[in-house]
Amino acid sequence: MSSYTHKNLADVEDAAAKQGFGDGFSARFAADALDCERTGFALETLEPGRKVPFAHRHHEAEEVYVVLAGSGRMLLDGEVRDLAKHDAIRVSPGVARSFDAGDEGLELLVFGPRHEGDGELLQIDWPEGS
Repeated sequence: MSSYTHKNLADVEDAAAKQGFGDGFSARFAADALDCERTGFALETLEPGRKVPFAHRHHEAEEVYVVLAGSGRMLLDGEVRDLAKHDAIRVSPGVARSFDAGDEGLELLVFGPRHEGDGELLQIDWPEGS
């Protein structure tokens, strides 16, 4: 393996579309495309006014989410947090999370340690009135 790998994230397959979640949501998991051994990361985008159609959590992996562009909200175990450009949020294993894009959409870079098969998809329970 080379000592580095260079890819454009726009060229990475959209896993959301592949799994039938592509309506206003994209998720490009780039660890394999970059030959990462221990680091996992993704570029996720939501069109304006869209929500991720599920929540998820990990049992082992701690993740960090960085807002690259736009704004929105993040649901963390039932607590809603506002997000703005350049916000960074660390999420511990076990915490359920989901996203809701604001008027400009939401673009996130997500990264953390790689743990194959560690993610669990969940139904969304946004609080009343949110």
